[in-house]
Amino acid sequence: MLGDETGRGGHRRRALILVENLSVPFDRRVWQECLTLRDAGWEVHVVCPAGGTRDTERETEIDGVRIHRYPLRAATGGPAGYLREYGSALWHTVRLARKVGPVDVVHACNPPDLLFLPARWLKRRGARFVFDQHDLVPELYLSRFDRGEDLLYRAVCALERMTYRAADVVLATNESYRDVAVRRGGRRAEDVFVVRSAPDTERFRPVPPEPELKRGKPHLLCYLGVMGPQDGVDYALRALAKLRDELGRTDWHAVFVGGGDTFDAMVELARRLGLADRVEFTGRVPDADLVRYLSTADVCLSPDPRNPLNDVSTMNKVLEYMVMGRPIVSFDLREARVSAGDAALYAPANDETEFARLVARLLDDPERRALMGKAGQERIGGPLAWRNSQRALLAAYDAAVSGGARGRAGTGPRR
Repeated sequence: MLGDETGRGGHRRRALILVENLSVPFDRRVWQECLTLRDAGWEVHVVCPAGGTRDTERETEIDGVRIHRYPLRAATGGPAGYLREYGSALWHTVRLARKVGPVDVVHACNPPDLLFLPARWLKRRGARFVFDQHDLVPELYLSRFDRGEDLLYRAVCALERMTYRAADVVLATNESYRDVAVRRGGRRAEDVFVVRSAPDTERFRPVPPEPELKRGKPHLLCYLGVMGPQDGVDYALRALAKLRDELGRTDWHAVFVGGGDTFDAMVELARRLGLADRVEFTGRVPDADLVRYLSTADVCLSPDPRNPLNDVSTMNKVLEYMVMGRPIVSFDLREARVSAGDAALYAPANDETEFARLVARLLDDPERRALMGKAGQERIGGPLAWRNSQRALLAAYDAAVSGGARGRAGTGPRR
């Protein structure tokens, strides 16, 4: 653990966290890391994009964390759109990193696997590089674009290798990602630290259910999360159509909370399936409204299909369902079982009919729903608690700044 928050020369240690995928503090994992480091005595800076309706200030300090944001237009038009987005993000990241000045640790969160470029520049100025691997980008590419192992796939594999090579230590979100870092990334096992994402138990606390959210039906089904090509919202909607048409169940209302680049397509799919009168799309909502929906939900949906990315990824929505004590129906994915355990029922991968049957089974069994909800809360309060990840995060920083990890460069920031 970090026992001394000061660096050489007696200055307070400084960390610079680079994020491109989400704004901060909206990115809950990054925000928890920021607060953990702050509490350990670090001066924490974040460079990230500005949000659309929240996190809009370009320069701000929140709870002692200094945040530097830049304008960024989300990618459209396939891979070419992502290249434009990433080029703009890199330019702004370097610009704002120069403004922050020397740091002891640069902590880069993917995707994309391009932030090693400003990180490597900062390493030459004495910083250590912590790579926080939120996603396996090669698997993300295969799952999102359905283009096979083409030239761009080989390019993202090369960028991942360069990121691994540049890092002093690697943070993995689960054991599957840790295995990839060791096996594919060539990292020593002692250089890779598992820092699991965990819901904020202060923000996610059940409140009394609100029956009016069920729109006059006995049961409420809830989906929470991003709506992208790999997230399985289309699987959930088709399963709900089967729940109605094949199982004859009309005793439910469903709410889908969240946004993403397939949001409009999913609203249209619900209309085509004849579900517009019983499926509600809220978009992104404030935390207070999210807690209301989850507290009222009878069953929560985790419809991520099995693909190269989802099978080994930890789904934040599953953890948030669990902390709220909700039972879950999921497809049978390796890391879904690791996270949810007995808090979920598992349909064979991508089997929409069985997914619908499991939803119906839980709707008919309130006692089992209660037991599953309790099991989830116990897991979040025990082996999956953020306090365990805090220890791993601080141990990773200790390894980085002490020079014990491979790939070290320099002796400290030049001032």
